[in-house]
Amino acid sequence: MSNLNIEKNHPAIANLSELVKLRYGARELTGFPKIQARQMLAGGHRSRFRGRGMDFDQVRIYQPGDDVRSIDWRVTARTQQPHTKIFTEERERPILVICDLRSSMFLGSQRLKSVVGCEIAAALAWAGLAANDRAGGLIFGAQAQIDVKARRSHHAVLQFIHGLQEFSEALLEPQQDQFCLAELLEESRRFIMPGSTLFIVSDFQDLDSNCEPHLFELARHANLNFCHVYDSIEMQLPPPSVYAVTDGQQQSMLDTSSKTLRQAYADAFEQRRLQLRRLSEKLSAGLLPFATSDNVMSVLAKAYGKRRSSTKSQGPRV
Repeated sequence: MSNLNIEKNHPAIANLSELVKLRYGARELTGFPKIQARQMLAGGHRSRFRGRGMDFDQVRIYQPGDDVRSIDWRVTARTQQPHTKIFTEERERPILVICDLRSSMFLGSQRLKSVVGCEIAAALAWAGLAANDRAGGLIFGAQAQIDVKARRSHHAVLQFIHGLQEFSEALLEPQQDQFCLAELLEESRRFIMPGSTLFIVSDFQDLDSNCEPHLFELARHANLNFCHVYDSIEMQLPPPSVYAVTDGQQQSMLDTSSKTLRQAYADAFEQRRLQLRRLSEKLSAGLLPFATSDNVMSVLAKAYGKRRSSTKSQGPRV
């Protein structure tokens, strides 16, 4: 079978054409978390910086150094005191997506977590570009990584999407992970730009105390958001029976009839879920859960779509 046919038909590989098509639905994702922009480049988001920009902000008493072209002559004439117009400048808010495609993502009873993660990452990158922001990101595989510098360019997003497809295909060959999550986050700190909106797409299987210092640093410089990808089989073991399981290299038998084992398995997932939730609250980070059975665009539209509730929140909670 040719590589082209593998890409089109293999359910374990993110489909390139489907990732490209996500750009249409991504145009509706305009409600990204707000952050005061720190970049001095022009963009499409309001900033705390004030000066000559697109949107009128206020009128105040003229101060030495103000641009005389901004004097409001009507208010000046009415008050007999010079007043100047102040505008809110637009600033850039780069969208950066960190996608975890290590071996633990190669699992799923509905669809593979890796495929769902690729769809989430691609949709977010397209949404950033549609908002006239620079978009880019980092992709981590079992043995390699790729970084795509954030640019306001379709070529940048397409490069990112090609990387997602290639790294998802690489998971077909079992490999030992080179990175733990803490190392992945540490590497991401070298890539992040101040004022960015940052999304981390992962199953967070190895989230531990070593990750927290890196997450705190990321949250200091960016608007941090977690996209938690999970499968129903991680929440509870399949019905009691004996199953053959393999990691691609070794095979063993798993007996799921033990109540103790089933409870410990369910508790492990719940503890990780609660740990991620507490951490998101501590960091004021967004948290979006994605089951492999979910429609990715539906979850994103509920959180960031045009018709989303105006109620301020950190995003849906698991």
